[in-house]
Amino acid sequence: MHVSNYFKRLLTVLLLTLPLSFPGWVYASTTPPATVLVLGDSLSAEYGLARGEGWVALIEGELKAGKDASLRRLVFVNASISGETTAGGRTRLPQLIAQHHPEVVIIELGANDALRGLDIRSTRSNLDAMIKDCEAIKARVLLIGMQVPPNYGKRYTDEFAKVFADTAQAHRVPLMPFLLKDVADRPDAKQWFQPDGLHPLAKAHPIIAKNVMGYLRPLLLRR
Repeated sequence: MHVSNYFKRLLTVLLLTLPLSFPGWVYASTTPPATVLVLGDSLSAEYGLARGEGWVALIEGELKAGKDASLRRLVFVNASISGETTAGGRTRLPQLIAQHHPEVVIIELGANDALRGLDIRSTRSNLDAMIKDCEAIKARVLLIGMQVPPNYGKRYTDEFAKVFADTAQAHRVPLMPFLLKDVADRPDAKQWFQPDGLHPLAKAHPIIAKNVMGYLRPLLLRR
C-alpha cells in the first residue's frame, strides 16, 4: 500500500514538472503553426520554373530543414499570380487574410503597374491599403520593392522607387528595396534571366532567397 502511494505521488510530481523539463515539447504541442502569406506576381509565382525552384519555396525548405523548431513549423502560402498588379493584390488580400489568418505577409507587387504604365499614385494607394489590411489583424509586413529600367526615364524611375520607400516609412514596416538585387544589377545579368529578359532563371533564385531572408528572419523571430 505504501509502495503504491509512493508511485502515485511520484507520477503526480512528474506530470507537474514535465512542462518545465521539456520546454520544446510544450511549445510544439501548444503553439499553433504560424502562416506566412506571400502576395506577389510572376517573380514570386515560379514563372518558367519547375515547382519548388522559386525563392518562396527555397526559403520554406531552408526553414523546415533548420534547427529552430518554431521556424520549422511555419506554413507558407504562396498566393502570387503572374501578371498581378497592386490593384489585383488589394482586391484579393481581404479574402486571403480571412482564409489563412497570416502572422507575416510579404508584399511583392508593383512591377506590372510600371510595365502597364499605371498611375504611380494608384500604386501607392494600393500598397497603403494592403498594409492597412495587415495592420488590422496585427500581421507583420515585409514590403519588397522593384526598380524599373533606365529607359523609363530618370524622373519616373526615381518616383517609382520612392513609392516603396515612402510607403514603408509611413507604416514603419521593413523594406527590401529591390527584389532582384545581385541578379539584375550584375555585369553578366543576361545569363541569369529567361529568354524574355524579365524572369530570373532557377539559378538566380537561391540568391534572391538569401537576400529576402535577411529582411524576413527578424520578422519571423518576433513571434
